[in-house]
Amino acid sequence: MQEIGYTFLMFLNYLKIILSVALMTVMLTASSSVEKKKYHTWIEKQIRLIKKSNEGNLSESQAAKFVEKREKHYAEALNTIFLDKEVLYHSPKEYDKTIFRLEKLININRNHGNKEAVLRDEVQLKSYRLLQIQNRMIQKIFYLLDSKNIEIFEKKMHEVFAQSQIDVNALDDNYESYHQILKKRAKTKVARQVQENIEEFYALKEIHFDILRYFSDNIKKLYRLNQYTRFKLLKPALYIDNHTKLHHINAFLKPYGLSSVKILLIVLISLFILFIRKVMLGLIERLLLQFRFIGRYTKEILGDIRVPISWLLVVINIELILYIYHDFSSYERVDQVFNILYTLFSTFIIFRTLNSIARVKLENIDTKKHQIKSELFNITVKIVNFIVLIIGLLFVLHFLGVNLTAVLSGLGIGGFAVALAARESLSNFFGTLSILISEIFSQGDWIEIDGKEGNVVEIGLRVTTIRTFDNALIAIPNATLANKEVKNWSKRVIGRRIKMKLAVKYDSKAENLKMAIEEIRQMLRNHPDIATEKTIYQESGRKSAKLVSKEDELGVKRTLMVYLDEFDDSSINILIYTFAKSTLWNNWLQTKEDIMYRIMEILERNHLEFAFPTITLEK
Repeated sequence: MQEIGYTFLMFLNYLKIILSVALMTVMLTASSSVEKKKYHTWIEKQIRLIKKSNEGNLSESQAAKFVEKREKHYAEALNTIFLDKEVLYHSPKEYDKTIFRLEKLININRNHGNKEAVLRDEVQLKSYRLLQIQNRMIQKIFYLLDSKNIEIFEKKMHEVFAQSQIDVNALDDNYESYHQILKKRAKTKVARQVQENIEEFYALKEIHFDILRYFSDNIKKLYRLNQYTRFKLLKPALYIDNHTKLHHINAFLKPYGLSSVKILLIVLISLFILFIRKVMLGLIERLLLQFRFIGRYTKEILGDIRVPISWLLVVINIELILYIYHDFSSYERVDQVFNILYTLFSTFIIFRTLNSIARVKLENIDTKKHQIKSELFNITVKIVNFIVLIIGLLFVLHFLGVNLTAVLSGLGIGGFAVALAARESLSNFFGTLSILISEIFSQGDWIEIDGKEGNVVEIGLRVTTIRTFDNALIAIPNATLANKEVKNWSKRVIGRRIKMKLAVKYDSKAENLKMAIEEIRQMLRNHPDIATEKTIYQESGRKSAKLVSKEDELGVKRTLMVYLDEFDDSSINILIYTFAKSTLWNNWLQTKEDIMYRIMEILERNHLEFAFPTITLEK
């Protein structure tokens, strides 16, 4: 039994040795297969260029050639991707199998305590994960190129950059230890492989950040190439751009945001629009004249709308030129302007068309036979014209961002009937328009009308509500407000008046009066809350087209006067006329109180006494 047991133990030992050898063979095979790793051809080229640049100090000319060569590689890779996007969309899965093998190999080496091999494969694994992050980032960016305009694309692209930056930085969590390893002299083959993998990882990281920089510097180019791809123009555009005879022309046009391709497209579009203006309109006219029913109207209609249609085509041409110039990107404000122009031209064309038809109809109508009154016909035409103009106005308001629900709810036959029946309400409605257009007052302003005074709570369609200072609510019809004198105390930027009359006794000496008046004047000039000629005020952003005083329009008063005013029955009167900077009541009262205390001190210092009665006026 002992011999059998001994023999069994020997068998297990031999089996363990055989398994260990087999496992080591698998490890070496896996290791050798990973060592023969191959990246994308373009990545391999970039790694070689980076290693070559790191071999020694480059001269300025050599560095310039190196940068130029890398830029050329980036441009070629970009063109290749645009020519075949399917390759890009499948590239993130390119390294999945390699990463899976590396993870298995790392576990095997870790279980056998082979630390250097683990480090070698971990660094290599980071390189492949970095490439995956990079490929996913590029894929997302190419998806984003279908954004509405270049501004949206740029914003979203930088968000993708930020996320990829976080992911890449997370890979480089052993920065210090990696640099220490690179400084050491490698004694074994595995150690040399570790150093090579670290250098390769940092080269790939440099390539990643170069891609970010290249995309950031060529946002317009990316967007433009994508639009060429959408319109099936990429191959001819690349051929024209890369033509050697056009390089100097493109270099000259580039600072102006142009290129030979853009110039060619603009010329072709302009020629096409010109062809439509000169040829197509004539063909349409000859075609319409062949129909009896509309033939008699065609000449009149085309005669009236030929000019506005020509200008409409010019506007279309301008928009297409701007669209091409801005790399096939649309801008919200530009679109808004052109939509309004199209609405105006379309409304004008429809307006003229309807009036041309009406004019032809009127010429062909026998009013005596049909007993049609001219006034009725004219009213009908005016109503139709009014409806066309209202619809055009509604579209303009829509493109300006106005909510049309409330506006449309007021249109209709029922609305007109109610308006005719409710004359007072209609009068108040137009009073509202008058108030809003003339900007007599706004919500929250302190106004005074017919002895009623308070703050404006709301300007409604029929009445304006005012909250009085004794906390009562007053509703005043807008028709009354539009036809009455309204005093608005809030329409002032600087200056709430302080007016005082100081009465001093007749036994006051002239020298003391002069000194006191001068001291009061200086005190007011130096007072921080009193408006003077040196007081700076903020102008409103909107410039006035009217020839009026800017200070009077804004409500700026900086007058400061202190003079001996009059010899009254029982006193010598000093006039003080000035303005506090703040127009708020509480601040104004505080300023006035402070000034009165200071005046009392000045009069005491100059041996002057108040006469009785003393009159103080404020407004």
